[in-house]
Amino acid sequence: MARLVTLDWPTYSEPVRPIVTADHLHARLSRTREAMRASALTHLAVYADREHFANLAWLTHFDPRFEEALLLVGAEGAPLLLTGNECMAYARISPLLESGSLRVECFQPFSLPDQPRPNGRSLEEILRAEGVTGSSRIGCAGWKGYDDPAALDVPAYLADALRQEAAVVNAAPLLAGLRAAATAEEIVYFEYTNWHASEAMRRMLFSLREGLTDRDVIAAARYDGLPLSCHMTCKTGPRRVSLASASGAEVRRGQPWSANVAYWGANICRAGWVAETEADLPEAARSYCVSFAGPYMDAVADWLQALRIGVSGHELHTRLHGRLPFADFGVFLNAGHLIHFEEWLGSPVYAGSRERVASGMVFQTDIIPSHPVYFSSRMEDAAAVASAKLREELADGYPAAWERMQARRAFAQESLGFSLAPEVLPLSNTFGLVAPFVLNPRRVFALP
Repeated sequence: MARLVTLDWPTYSEPVRPIVTADHLHARLSRTREAMRASALTHLAVYADREHFANLAWLTHFDPRFEEALLLVGAEGAPLLLTGNECMAYARISPLLESGSLRVECFQPFSLPDQPRPNGRSLEEILRAEGVTGSSRIGCAGWKGYDDPAALDVPAYLADALRQEAAVVNAAPLLAGLRAAATAEEIVYFEYTNWHASEAMRRMLFSLREGLTDRDVIAAARYDGLPLSCHMTCKTGPRRVSLASASGAEVRRGQPWSANVAYWGANICRAGWVAETEADLPEAARSYCVSFAGPYMDAVADWLQALRIGVSGHELHTRLHGRLPFADFGVFLNAGHLIHFEEWLGSPVYAGSRERVASGMVFQTDIIPSHPVYFSSRMEDAAAVASAKLREELADGYPAAWERMQARRAFAQESLGFSLAPEVLPLSNTFGLVAPFVLNPRRVFALP
């Protein structure tokens, strides 16, 4: 069973921010058009708003600020990006625009309420000019797929206009499948964001002390401007609410504590007790490590040992739940999921899943136990799964990032006792580090 040891947390060289180039985006667009042809789609309409931006950002490196946006992709030529008033100037964030491989048009219905809307073509006019006819078949990608392939999660006025011009099917699963197979440059970008998010979590944990407020603690993260994939949180005290933002609650010994830092491709989360030892816990919870957090650590380590190319999602699911009975640990959501620009891309891990782990998947070890007395524990980090070919691309093309991934593997295996398949590449500096008592972050779990 996992035991507590005292050790110094490792440090890793700071990465240089990767640059997304037009060539990277051209390759993504080419893959997308191949998938469109395989699905008999003549056009793709990719909808995005401030919350659901990831498909559009992956294709163009543009994410709408304030407004909605729509990307129209035909069988060939430069796609057309429709934005509202305020995103017209922001569209140049996309390298495709500078390379002449993206057209941009202001579609003023996307603008904010009461802003000027005197000009512009209707969506019907735009679609017809893009070659949409009654015989066309449009794939509309909002955010999610549904059992009914005709169901769309885009505004009704857009769905109505698309359906008026052509046959329309939901293409969100098509883009999710493409993005689930991350390339070397995508993995390197996620390694960059995980480095920064995990360093922010380290600063929070090592600055945490009694008398601070949760706002003081989250300020120690030193948010540096990277785009967020979900809200950052920091919660403590008896009135904490799951997913809530910091509220000014005071950090007090003997109370639960949790926090997360989430950038594109990263969501580092930890949960434990404001304590130095078991003696600081409420009396009923003093067996926390032996009865709850330790077995959780063992189960997550076993799950990671099983994580490899070809393993089924059902096997990962049953392996985890076989060690953590629901009645005792309350793991309700999927035992691990895929992360991308958004915090949750999807998950192959569920009961009865025939999906298999494949090269390029970036997993979030988001396995959430819950108990009315013991509270929770968390080792929420990211790890990429990479074939020998993809590992060779990473080592040859991105040696500094590759060295950090290998150093994290070595620390997790040699200092913490994890057993990892060669294809599992930790992206987070905090990978495997769980301090159950957050007033003593150097005291962490290690495996026998």
